Amino acid sequence: MKKKKLLSNLLSGSGDNNFQFADLIQILVWLGFTERLDKGSHRIFILKGIQDMINLQPTKDSKAKPFQVKQVREFIINHRLISYD
Repeated sequence: MKKKKLLSNLLSGSGDNNFQFADLIQILVWLGFTERLDKGSHRIFILKGIQDMINLQPTKDSKAKPFQVKQVREFIINHRLISYD
């Protein structure tokens, strides 16, 4: 899927229950996040210059958890990480 379409799907909030975990990770990478190496199944993402972090864990069927998709969307909006032009 293309970057613009993935971002649009994330920001619309209409597909939170069906968002692929790998796609959510890809969006974070595009936005400049780096993964902090950690033990366990949780994946922690940080962005230079921002104190908050994003903590993700996939479901057993490789989907993103809906509440975590919402958290990523709110993080992107609250920190103004994308422009809407």
